[in-house]
Amino acid sequence: MAGTSGTAGPTEQAPPREPDWEGVRLHVVSGKGGTGKTTLAAALALALAAEGGRTLLIEVEGRQGIAELFRIAALPYEERRIATVTPAQLGLPGTGHGEVHALAIDTEQALLEYLEMFYKLGRAGKALQKVGFVDFATTVAPGVRDVLLTGKACEAARRKGPDGRRRYDAVVMDAPPTGRLTRFLNVNSEVAGLARIGPIHSQAQAVMRVLRSAETAVHFTTLLEEMPVQETVDGIAELRESGLPVGGVLVNMVRPPILDAAAVAAADGDHREEVALALGEAGLGGRSRKPETVRANVDPLLEPLLEQAREHAERVELERSQRVDLQQLRLPTYELPLIGEGVDLAGLYRLAGELKRQGAA
Repeated sequence: MAGTSGTAGPTEQAPPREPDWEGVRLHVVSGKGGTGKTTLAAALALALAAEGGRTLLIEVEGRQGIAELFRIAALPYEERRIATVTPAQLGLPGTGHGEVHALAIDTEQALLEYLEMFYKLGRAGKALQKVGFVDFATTVAPGVRDVLLTGKACEAARRKGPDGRRRYDAVVMDAPPTGRLTRFLNVNSEVAGLARIGPIHSQAQAVMRVLRSAETAVHFTTLLEEMPVQETVDGIAELRESGLPVGGVLVNMVRPPILDAAAVAAADGDHREEVALALGEAGLGGRSRKPETVRANVDPLLEPLLEQAREHAERVELERSQRVDLQQLRLPTYELPLIGEGVDLAGLYRLAGELKRQGAA
């Protein structure tokens, strides 16, 4: 399976793979809450920029998660550079000096921008803002809000500079969670009942042309746990039914192997005597040579160790079964390591290196 790192977990010394997503300019990242969606979207943006590219990382939920990750002030409604990146920073060979820019889309500002662009409202638009029209419009017609949010990302993905070149080599959108994703992306059907002609209708169609094109890929973040994997499977099925392009699966927080296969298999049995003997031989029974003294010192350690071994064996079996479910999707799959005490900037760059190494960027 393309991009997968197998059952042994991420391998930091593996040589980089060829990228799986050549030609994709808009990477949409979704996933169940708690799977690290924003973190992996940011890591993907870094990985895509590593060899001298320029990426735009877009946040659409108003949580300022990007600012928190990069340890910067809250992002305004404007594109600004938040990071630079080189292959060396990701632990990879190569040259280049890339940039990551970020944008936190404010729905209110996006609607005012839209009204100015298509209707030339200017000051009248600000007056509408004061009387609460903007909140009313986006609450009563959430499809309009989604057109504005997705439209901004699609515009950025296709925007060109004065020299005729694309402003950004790639755009990464930190999208809503899996449960709301298909409705969020399928803006054409969401606004069909609101506007069958006019600028909103045209904008929705333009957005869908980008979202359904080969320039877009929708990636899913998950953990090797039942609920996130099932939500991923369901989300991918919904996306396929809607004709939207499915990308890869980013498996986050993969634990490193602790016991080998034989030890995992043995953990289910009753091995108190063997473990007690091994602990004694390792010197954990104290200095005394008397068997009864050694055993008295070892016994308090036995049950906690055996319980941990059983829990680990159960976890390994759960992860194995979830990997089987993910393999049946037949999609490129990338495994990212569990980073102990949360992800700091160093950890973010480490994850970006893993994504680059495994061919996600």
